[in-house]
Amino acid sequence: MINANEPEINVDELMQKIREDVAKSYGKTHSTQVVSKPEISNISATYSQIFYHIDALLRNAESRAIIRTKWPDNLNKFPFNSTIGKFLQKLALKILNFIFKDQREVNFNLIRALKESVGLNRQLIEQITSLRVQTDELLNTMDIRVQAMDKRLNNLNTNAKSWMSDLQERLNVVNSREQLIDEYLKTVDTHIQGAGERFGSMETSLQAINERLSAVNIRVQDLNERYQRNDSYLKNDLIQQKRLITMFLEEAQQRSSEPLSQEQLQIFAKEEQHSLDAFYVAFEDQFRGSREVILNRLKVYLPIIEEAKVGTPNLPILDVGCGRGEWLQLLRESGYTAKGIDINRIMLEQCMDKGLEVMESDVIAYLQSLPDSSLGAVTGFHIIEHLPFSVLVKLVDETVRVLHSGGIAIFETPNPENIIVGACNFYSDPTHINPLFPPTVKFLFEQRGFLDVQLLRLREHRLDDPLQLIEADNPIASQLNSLIELAKFNFYAPPDFAVIAKKA
Repeated sequence: MINANEPEINVDELMQKIREDVAKSYGKTHSTQVVSKPEISNISATYSQIFYHIDALLRNAESRAIIRTKWPDNLNKFPFNSTIGKFLQKLALKILNFIFKDQREVNFNLIRALKESVGLNRQLIEQITSLRVQTDELLNTMDIRVQAMDKRLNNLNTNAKSWMSDLQERLNVVNSREQLIDEYLKTVDTHIQGAGERFGSMETSLQAINERLSAVNIRVQDLNERYQRNDSYLKNDLIQQKRLITMFLEEAQQRSSEPLSQEQLQIFAKEEQHSLDAFYVAFEDQFRGSREVILNRLKVYLPIIEEAKVGTPNLPILDVGCGRGEWLQLLRESGYTAKGIDINRIMLEQCMDKGLEVMESDVIAYLQSLPDSSLGAVTGFHIIEHLPFSVLVKLVDETVRVLHSGGIAIFETPNPENIIVGACNFYSDPTHINPLFPPTVKFLFEQRGFLDVQLLRLREHRLDDPLQLIEADNPIASQLNSLIELAKFNFYAPPDFAVIAKKA
């Protein structure tokens, strides 16, 4: 049993000594120099001495912590060695053993714990020693590698200096060449700038030349078109004159000295109507517009024909005054059955050359020759302004008669609501008689038996309106816009209109 007042064993001093020894050993192992194997052996010997000393202390403490069965030898004297003394010794030992029973258990537990701790410390020290050896080997290997890397770095540094010197020399050469190139480029740039200025002046000159050539081309084109029209007119007129001369010669040979009959005079008078056929063809080419322009204008009527379900073999379309045949061509391309009549033989020949079905006839005479309800549609474009009013009424009456129930009539004519058309452009054609006021034409068709008579005012592909209304934020917008509206209504009204009438 360990006596608390006994100075031989002091646990605190013992643990403190162990800590100091471990700290000294730890400090040595973490010095800046790599620990050699002899130093590790010295450390192991030091730990062995420490553990031996600790084991001795623990054995001493364990021997003192056991139950006392006899009196100490130095106290085994009189009067303690007498019979009464021995009895008192046994009694005292039992009392002491009883009093320090718990202390003994504590001491035994502490000693056992210290032994286990010492065993663990030994294992840890062995593991630390093994790790230290491995660490030292790794450090030695790393030191060797670091030295090798130092050598390589020194070599690389030396080589890098050499390379840098070479690069610097090359850069100096490149810089000198770059300066020469810059000077050369400046010279080239100066030359290019001068060439650019010269090219600019040349481009300006070429542009002026192109503008002149464009103007010349336009004039040449106009002259070419004019010469073509004149050539066509002269050829057609010559053919017409030859036809008339031939007819006169044939009649003269047949009659010789006999006087001309009334029938012959009527034939001559009828042929005289065609003396201006060539002129009117040239006039149409000059003033009405090209074939493509007229085709685009007439496309507006195709939906009306489609809606009316006409243009079939049973309900064909008749175009009176078919002219150059633009409407007939458009109808044929759209799959409708149509026929045209006209009195201008040259225009009829042009239609026949395009494979269109046409014939020479007076409009009233031809309509009168047709049976009732035999047509699906009767159309006429810029024809009714050429007719006296009495003939126009006959045309409307005959149209109502020959149309099938549900058939339609379409007649287009200049619109006098446009002041420029009514007062000026209308009279460009010497064969025009009078402008026709749209409401008057509508009234005429309604009075002669048509139902659902509509007026279609036409602007597309005919006239562009350049007048635009002024925005409302302008203080005088209302006054100016009223004038603009008036000008638009009178001067930029649709130049043509069409009457579209349906038979009941």
